[in-house]
Amino acid sequence: MTFCIVSHVNHTAKDGRYYGYGPYIKEMNIWLKYTDSVIVVAPLNEQKLDAIQLAYDHPNITFISVPHFSFTSFRNSWKALIVIPFIFIKILQAYRKADHLHLRCPGNMGLLGALAQLFFPKKVKTAKYAGNWDPNAKQPLTYKWQKALLANSFLTKRMQVLVYGDWPNQSKNIKSFFTASYPESEPWPAHNKTLSNPMQLIFVGSLVQGKNPLYAVKILEFISALGYNAKLNIYGEGILRGELADYIIQNDLDQQVYLQGNVDAASLKAVYEQSHFLLLPSQSEGWPKVVAEAMFWGCIPAATAVSCVSNMLDHENRGIILSMDLNRDAEKIVAIWNNSSHYQQIRTHGIEWSRRYTTTAFEDAIKKLMQV
Repeated sequence: MTFCIVSHVNHTAKDGRYYGYGPYIKEMNIWLKYTDSVIVVAPLNEQKLDAIQLAYDHPNITFISVPHFSFTSFRNSWKALIVIPFIFIKILQAYRKADHLHLRCPGNMGLLGALAQLFFPKKVKTAKYAGNWDPNAKQPLTYKWQKALLANSFLTKRMQVLVYGDWPNQSKNIKSFFTASYPESEPWPAHNKTLSNPMQLIFVGSLVQGKNPLYAVKILEFISALGYNAKLNIYGEGILRGELADYIIQNDLDQQVYLQGNVDAASLKAVYEQSHFLLLPSQSEGWPKVVAEAMFWGCIPAATAVSCVSNMLDHENRGIILSMDLNRDAEKIVAIWNNSSHYQQIRTHGIEWSRRYTTTAFEDAIKKLMQV
């Protein structure tokens, strides 16, 4: 079977292999176990590899490089209008050679891929919608168009759309799904976690506006102002790194907040095990892997109630829902910190739930999809 992936993920080529964002590549390598050949249509850039990037693991990959495009400015919009016809033709050409069409959504490439698949009604298709499928969520118009196209079983034939969360009044081709990071063979964390000073907080994610890393720093500040000894380690890179660094220095937080950059998945395991709370004050998510990963290793997540996060946290039985009110959010964290038995109870519920969603279970689900 020839499997065609259309993705917005930026890739890098090195020594005949293609690298991309680690969690995405790790998931795609599970899909690729059940293919004979692979066609990837995505942007390819010359950039330095870092710890978070991984390579596709398949002996027969054809990579079709297309330009990255966006509509974030007037100039970028004009550029996009010029390159879109070229990209669309490349996608159509790749689709003709493939048996199974796979879209990564949402994103500009996902939208073009969703339009192009209309011309191939007889081919088997899957789409992974990794964003927020909530019908009432405020989202860019292009995201809404993608959702409408994918869910329209009259226009979109033989497509299974994998989404996060259970939502009412969905078409038959919408399938509630999940993602995973670790196999069943991983050892369980210690039964209890010692709540000794300092309180260890972590932020894991891109340092971009949508992830709100500055709010995590302000929670640390507020908890410290309440008289608690707390530290915050920030893992990730992004355009806000300089702004965060300036804020840390200007507010004398350099002995409490540490910018750790990107680290590999193995290092993150130890981080989760050693930390007490994960902070994710994000504005938009699908199924945030860091929330499930933190629970897997016994770190209590505190996250905003976007997409299916409330269900993941079982309405605060497995974590903390952030209200984006600093006083309220800090007090929630402190209240759990001050009640060791309650902390251990929430932590245990999180571990038990997250251990259902292993890469073993994920691969079983993918295998069924690939046999359709």
